[in-house]
Amino acid sequence: MSGSAAPGPGPAPCRFAHYFVLCGTDADSGLEPDELSGENFDQSPLRRTFKSKVLAHYPQNIDWNPFDRDAVNMLCMPKGLSFRTQTDNRDPQFHSFIITREDGSRTYGFVLTFYEEVTSKQICTAMQTLYQMHNAEQYSSVCASSSCSMDSLASSIDEGDATSLAKLQQYNSYDISRDTLYVSKCICLITPLPFMQACKKFLIQLYKAVTSQQPPPLPLESYIHNLLYEVPLPPPGRSLKFYGVYEPIVCQRPGPSELPLSDYPLREAFELLGLENLVQVFTCVLLEMQILLYSQDYQRLMTVAEGITTLLFPFQWQHVYVPILPASLLHFLDAPVPYLMGLQSKEGTDRSKLELPQEANLCFVDIDNHFIELPEELPQFPNKLEFIQEVSEVLLQFGIPPEGNLHCSESATKLKNLVLNDLVNDKKNGNIPSNTIHMYELLKGNETIARLHALAKRTGVTVENITLTAPMVEKERNVKLQCEEEELRNYKLNVQLREVFANCFTQMFADYEAFVIQAAQDMESWLTNREQMQNFDKASFLSDQPEPYLPFLSHFIETQMFATFIDNKIMSQWEEKDPFLRVFDSRIEKIKLYNVRAPALRTSIYQKCRTLKEAAQSIEQRLTKIDHTAIRPHLLDMKIGQGKYEQGFFPKLQSDVLATGPTNNNRWASRSATTQRRKDCFRQHSEHIGLDNDLREPSEEHLIRQNSVAFWEWDQGPPPPARPPKKSFSECCLKYMQEARSLGKNLRQPKLSDLSPAVIAQTNWKFVEGLLKECRMKTKRMLVEKMGHEAVELGHGEASITGLEENTLIASLCDLLERIWSHGLQVKQGKSALWSHLLQYQEREERQEHMAESPVAAGPERRKSDTGITLPTLRVSLTHDMRHIQNMSEIKSDVGRARAWIRLSLEKKLLSQHLKQLLSNQALAKKLYKRYAFLRCEEEREQFLYHLLSLNAVDYFCFTSVFTTIMIPYRTVIIPIKKLSNAITTSNPWICVSGELGDTGVMQIPKNHLEMTFECQNLGKLTTVQIGHDNSGLLAKWLVDCVMVRNEITGHTYKFPCGRWLGKGVDDGSLERILIGELISSTSDEDLGKQCRTPPQQKSPTTARRLSITSLTGKNTKPNAGQIQEGIGEAVNNIVKHFHKPEKERGSLTILLCGENGLVAALEQVFHHGFKSARIFHKNVFIWDFIEKAVAYFETTDQFGDNEEEDVLLQRSSCKTFCHYVNAVSTAPRNIGKDGKFQILVCLGTRDHLLPQWIPLLAECPAITRMYEENALLRDRMTVNSLLRVLQTLQDFNIILEGSLIKGVDV
Repeated sequence: MSGSAAPGPGPAPCRFAHYFVLCGTDADSGLEPDELSGENFDQSPLRRTFKSKVLAHYPQNIDWNPFDRDAVNMLCMPKGLSFRTQTDNRDPQFHSFIITREDGSRTYGFVLTFYEEVTSKQICTAMQTLYQMHNAEQYSSVCASSSCSMDSLASSIDEGDATSLAKLQQYNSYDISRDTLYVSKCICLITPLPFMQACKKFLIQLYKAVTSQQPPPLPLESYIHNLLYEVPLPPPGRSLKFYGVYEPIVCQRPGPSELPLSDYPLREAFELLGLENLVQVFTCVLLEMQILLYSQDYQRLMTVAEGITTLLFPFQWQHVYVPILPASLLHFLDAPVPYLMGLQSKEGTDRSKLELPQEANLCFVDIDNHFIELPEELPQFPNKLEFIQEVSEVLLQFGIPPEGNLHCSESATKLKNLVLNDLVNDKKNGNIPSNTIHMYELLKGNETIARLHALAKRTGVTVENITLTAPMVEKERNVKLQCEEEELRNYKLNVQLREVFANCFTQMFADYEAFVIQAAQDMESWLTNREQMQNFDKASFLSDQPEPYLPFLSHFIETQMFATFIDNKIMSQWEEKDPFLRVFDSRIEKIKLYNVRAPALRTSIYQKCRTLKEAAQSIEQRLTKIDHTAIRPHLLDMKIGQGKYEQGFFPKLQSDVLATGPTNNNRWASRSATTQRRKDCFRQHSEHIGLDNDLREPSEEHLIRQNSVAFWEWDQGPPPPARPPKKSFSECCLKYMQEARSLGKNLRQPKLSDLSPAVIAQTNWKFVEGLLKECRMKTKRMLVEKMGHEAVELGHGEASITGLEENTLIASLCDLLERIWSHGLQVKQGKSALWSHLLQYQEREERQEHMAESPVAAGPERRKSDTGITLPTLRVSLTHDMRHIQNMSEIKSDVGRARAWIRLSLEKKLLSQHLKQLLSNQALAKKLYKRYAFLRCEEEREQFLYHLLSLNAVDYFCFTSVFTTIMIPYRTVIIPIKKLSNAITTSNPWICVSGELGDTGVMQIPKNHLEMTFECQNLGKLTTVQIGHDNSGLLAKWLVDCVMVRNEITGHTYKFPCGRWLGKGVDDGSLERILIGELISSTSDEDLGKQCRTPPQQKSPTTARRLSITSLTGKNTKPNAGQIQEGIGEAVNNIVKHFHKPEKERGSLTILLCGENGLVAALEQVFHHGFKSARIFHKNVFIWDFIEKAVAYFETTDQFGDNEEEDVLLQRSSCKTFCHYVNAVSTAPRNIGKDGKFQILVCLGTRDHLLPQWIPLLAECPAITRMYEENALLRDRMTVNSLLRVLQTLQDFNIILEGSLIKGVDV
């Protein structure tokens, strides 16, 4: 195919370069200020920037890579034109850029910016005029300042101002009669692959040809034409030599089984950031946070961005990627999506003055100052220390300190500033940051040269005295060799560093394929239902990983880059495998061959890379023995008089010879002779072309090898239509995958060329749609996973979510809310846009409350019912919850407070309600947000709140479980049964509340009070309450219905059913009881005492509270033998399930032991069956009475005699142990009743795996015949044996009892 201007010589995808571009000033249009760059017009004219223009580009257009004039101009000269005089530094500066198209494919640009003398009198005069106006303004401002001075101090300051102004005018001025004016111009190559080193060498040689005293051997058109049309891309796995103006240039391309092409020097990235910082930034990129690179030097931005994304293999960055963000596109930092952008720092601007729309999830990288700011709660990269150690070893082999090499770059800059201080060297302006080379030329003739040379030696700065204008042919041979060796070392370092990073992922995801879910039968159904499908078994994958990996991996497997990686894997069963995936899978196969461990067994032991030497050898082989050589530049059929050489000026190129390639009169080979070679080459090229992720078109190059010299044949016109190729991955999936894979995929690259308000509005509308869709997907995922978890607890299937994964999903929701609140901000205030909005809302609400303050204002929130024994209504207020967060001294940042507030609101099921209340203040929303902001799009906002409302269907403990050390106020109410006893006891009651994180200790309840509040460290989910009294006074007996305890921050209310007496001589004589809690739903006052709740997380669903057989109500229906046996089986099965869950998900074992359907209750039913419980002499008989009689029998009777058989010895030991445990419970310094003692004994027997030994002893004890009927379960030998088999299943588990259950019992 060809460009639009003329038929091209062949398909551009196989050419080394697509375009040659020249940018600079247009003499016809004159000086035009670049308003979009945001420059300050108080600066002197030489420091301002002006609009640049694409002066020429060749060829005019290529169909598959259309030339985008505005984007190329913007990226070639991101800060516009820069002017200099003869006193300024005018060293040429190289930088590169990248353009990412909407489909994700990339084009690379390589730019050399230099200064050319201005020949236009019009522009020189305009600059002179600008200076005269500027100096007049400066003088008037100084005079005004002086006239306002009223004392000597002010006068001295003004004198300083005047002196500095005079100095400024002397050195920073332009006089048309005295000074020579120079303007920046750039030459640029646009290529399909990132051959940075080769392009840099070619551009530098072109520049040298322009500035050299001698004209180049051939007109510049010959070299440019040769590169555009006659130099091919090197085939995969081969090297290619082509010719610049003075010297040949070599480039190489990795083979199909090697890591993809990367030509950016990783050495520089590691030197600029240091290893520790780079790994931290790398982690942020992997977790798809917002990364902003910041530097004065454009090439540094590109080097770090490309270096880090290169190291992601086998994953690829899926979001906005703009390594160089032009000044006119700063509004793209407002994008509420993950991005990786680079921003040029301005002179004198430090980090504190840089206003960014959002910083809650931002990783800020100040490259020049070796400094990074990380987001909060960043998980650590797996095996970080060992990984850093291995990378350090590679760096040290190449002489690079792992801490970075700021010493070289920064000290050189400081040294240069020492000399050029009086020249007001503007090293940070425009495209020309300071360059530390050519120091000798700048210092020549200076009397302090010796001192500076000595200083340079001490600081390790190289002061080079070879200028760019020296022709390269004049360099000595040994210099050339050293240069090639240095280049080889850089290539080797690049590939070895990349191998270490790739090996890390290969080890980490060696078994990923086992967890890929391939449910769909065909590609079409999979693409159609992609959004509803689970493609990766995340819970199983995480459960198979070493514990230290989990914080990072649980976040990483939620990213878009991982989702895309898995999608590619699934698609590979129908389509050709993605090149990155193909290389990665082959490495996994290789590593499994080397590995001796079982493939499914994960280990946290770090395994070093074994392929470093092999990878370096492949590079060295290609660079030492050149595989192919391109056609040399040659004379073209040019018009006489054009292409004339004039030193220091880039010539006007002859466009007609550069617009088209060679004609078909190919002098090197015939078409018929190369048919087979063409097919072979096409096959080889198409196998590897996707490795670069940007070439999808078929290749038609024809390589002809003659005497180790390769030539390329180009057909006339477009290539003939070949057999339609198999549809590529991108063609099949583009329509579906843009929707299903990524919420922001169509936003991942802002269009640089169109900055009209309509386009900006459309882009923001896409952001709004994307945010809404992301919210819908996140809430749906959280809801389904959580409902699935609760379904398991109810016995409906298996859970697919872990506690760690749940925390990851909630953190992801927090990030989404921050991005929504950051979109379309008028003015950024603080690092968290959400918290800033909340604070302003709080301020307005408090002001209104203060104005409307009245004595009855706080009444409803503290009201009590007439009886005084129900919990008062908990105030529901957005600002009230904010105050709780503000009182938490553990949280130090606004981002942390916002996340804590989100977690609290989610746990209280108030998130949607609170945010709706926050957004109801429309005046505040208009003040804070632009019209296009998400929060001002009414329909989308309502849908967003609706999605959040759906999360109220499930219970979260995301606040309680995270902030474990904070102080929390609790309120407790004791509810007696007043019909049968006194409401208040005359004794001294006490209470102790226990939770998963600790207990309160014994707390005295104030006399004559049924309600009390207390504050203590977070107890977590509450599990038990111990309640009792000292039995003093006339009315000591107390019948307690239940105890209610509420967390005053989260509002979680727990009910602890009792239904028993506390007092001597009543019920079982207990003065204290251990109550097991259940979470009740937050309802109105009237419903608080009722059983109205959803089953709590990690807790078996309960029925109405259990009443003892001897309870006063006496209305319980006795279960039959079958129901009792079924209850035992269910109780034991629940405990077994508990231990088969991951440790972090198990919840409370106390509930499974002592709860309504727990093991103690089930065994009570066994012991009650057939129990002769009729009153004897008007006295209740309890199971504990039977236990005590059995102990008395065992202690007084030698039932085994002198028999020394093993079974008898075992029985004797069991008997002795049983008596010891019962006596320990009976003599414990606690006033626990008989039923309570039985509960403790069962818990201890379960913990120590003794129940299967004790039950046979009790079944054979003579007391059983007196106290149990003949049909009792304990008197049925078959039933007892069945019971023992069930209890034996608990033998393998390490059961740890809650301290409140066995307090004071010493066994």
